[in-house]
Amino acid sequence: MLVDSPPEAAVAPAPVPPRRRHLLRSAGLVASLAVLAAIAVLGIAVGAKAIPLDQVWHGVFHYSGSDTDVIIRDVRFPRTLLGVIIGAALGLAGTVMQALTRNPLADPGVLGINAGASAAVVSAISFFGVTSLTGYVWFAFAGAAVVSVAVYVLGGTRSATPVRLALAGTALTAVLVGYINAVNLMDTAALDKMRFWTVGSLASATLPTVGRIAPFLAVGGVLALLLARPLNALALGDDQARALGARLTRTRVLAMLAVTLLCGGATAACGPIVYVGLMVPHVVRAITGPDMRWILPYSAVLSPVLLLGADVLGRVVARPGELQVGIVTAVVGGPVFIYLVRRRRMAQL
Repeated sequence: MLVDSPPEAAVAPAPVPPRRRHLLRSAGLVASLAVLAAIAVLGIAVGAKAIPLDQVWHGVFHYSGSDTDVIIRDVRFPRTLLGVIIGAALGLAGTVMQALTRNPLADPGVLGINAGASAAVVSAISFFGVTSLTGYVWFAFAGAAVVSVAVYVLGGTRSATPVRLALAGTALTAVLVGYINAVNLMDTAALDKMRFWTVGSLASATLPTVGRIAPFLAVGGVLALLLARPLNALALGDDQARALGARLTRTRVLAMLAVTLLCGGATAACGPIVYVGLMVPHVVRAITGPDMRWILPYSAVLSPVLLLGADVLGRVVARPGELQVGIVTAVVGGPVFIYLVRRRRMAQL
């Protein structure tokens, strides 16, 4: 009597040894840094006037005061440097927000932090006549901080959960967006000043601008990186995190402080830029897995790659003018993000 042989069982791929996995992730991070360096050089060389690489080197390291050196040192180098630190800030903030809320679609806008910073800047322009970045920074930080505290209080302080925080942030965002629109409609002068800032741009970058916001972004970035282990525990759920000894309240407060510093500085310097902090962590998780100890540094490197790439693309496609980087990230990031979230492997935390 013949018996059909059972179908062959699918052979599961052999697990990657921890040491080899660590080496692969380290090599990937080094490669990402190399890509970031190449994009940064491209950001200095490409614009309304193409500049050869040897002149780029001369303008950065052997400044002589020529017209080309002035373009490189005073315009493109600060713009590229600002793009690097703003991109890193947005990537870290988005990663922390997704871990904090356990929501793969979360970004700083979910907690209303960007809206708080924007509302404060609108108020500064309309009611106090502030027109410089020096004034924007402090108002943006104040708005982001007030909204962060309000979200945490509305979320239930010690009993705060990811769902409560997200709901409180969404409600405050709706209120603040209505306030921003009302002020702009009543004050046409404020609207004229706001219209370029609100689309998100690196065009007004200067070295003093970088110097003013860099300390805040550095503190926020270091704090975000130090939260990698607590955020790993938080991803397991509140009960398991407590069993592992995680201090949930402290972790959430510090995470919101890091996001406030990162988003307040980034929004003040460049305006609200969308999709960078939302999309990059999805790509990174497909490379590194769910470990925040790798997701955070990868996001800090790959987010500037996306932001600077979008900035260069905006300068190329609209020569001799340019498209603001916030427009490019929205146009390019939207379809790419839809593709990513439809892939189950990337859409899940």
